[in-house]
Amino acid sequence: MTTPRYHGVEAHVGRTPLIRLRRLSELTRCEILGKAEWMNPGGSVKDRAALGIIADAEASGRLRPGSTIIEGTAGNTGIGLTILGHAKGYPVVIVIPENQSPEKITLLRTLGAEVRTVPEAPYKNPANYNRVAQRLAEENGWFWANQFDNTANRQAHHRTTGPEIWEQTQGEVTAFVAAVGTGGTLAGTTAYLKERNPRIHAVCADPYGAAMWSWFTRGNLDTNDGDSYAEGIGQMRVTKNLEGLTVDQAYRIEDQLALSIVYQLLREEGLFLGLSSGINLGGALRLALERGPGQTIVTILCDSGHKYQSKLFNPDWLAAHGLDPSRTIESVLD
Repeated sequence: MTTPRYHGVEAHVGRTPLIRLRRLSELTRCEILGKAEWMNPGGSVKDRAALGIIADAEASGRLRPGSTIIEGTAGNTGIGLTILGHAKGYPVVIVIPENQSPEKITLLRTLGAEVRTVPEAPYKNPANYNRVAQRLAEENGWFWANQFDNTANRQAHHRTTGPEIWEQTQGEVTAFVAAVGTGGTLAGTTAYLKERNPRIHAVCADPYGAAMWSWFTRGNLDTNDGDSYAEGIGQMRVTKNLEGLTVDQAYRIEDQLALSIVYQLLREEGLFLGLSSGINLGGALRLALERGPGQTIVTILCDSGHKYQSKLFNPDWLAAHGLDPSRTIESVLD
């Protein structure tokens, strides 16, 4: 039997380009590089986790022909699960907080997911979107993807993202920076890179209001230091994907710095990114300035700005939330 020459969409997740961020590299005299994850079929880094979770569930028999996939998500994992689920013949139900961007919710419905919006609620609350997804899975016999505590997520990054970065930098990477949503990207990629070179710096870029900076620097989840408008990142608990992970550095990244980076890259380098990418780049920038020239720092460009036009690229919304897209990177750092 011959090997097929051509494949469906599920075979084209990953192997994304590594892009040099010229503005940040010149500012710091380092090589600051971003994985262009918006080039995945579903438009985000979450396609990697979605495919890993589906493949693992199929291999274990938890996902069979005719099964329905359900997940609680801030959007991007839901988009990945919907596209890849449909490519493999599975209906998809998505539970999403109603405060996420309307573009994400509309896109999920356009893609054919059954979407259920719920009010935002903390994880311990039964009304939390993840808890609702878990309950619906149990009531209906559906497969709950459980991206936060399903370590097939972390394993997908150990199997793909880490090796790609190592190969693309020819082993010259000195640091990897990522924010935490589920923790799979940071944990899985870090594990692989440190297996190849234990001296590679692992760095968490955390938005204000999340607990990971506190966890990694103080060993507790006690935090009450503001808030962030970044979607899809900002974790308040240690998920199973994060268990056992240690990092070399963690930074608090303010939304204004992330926004300034996003807008400056758009104007000067033609990169159209979301705020979570700006948080990641803010972490890479702070590490570069702290450790000095000559580093090769890799981070994740999580998705494009298309799903945030009603907020992040809306002048009225920005003004109402005290964010100024005209401020330069240097002015925020000062």
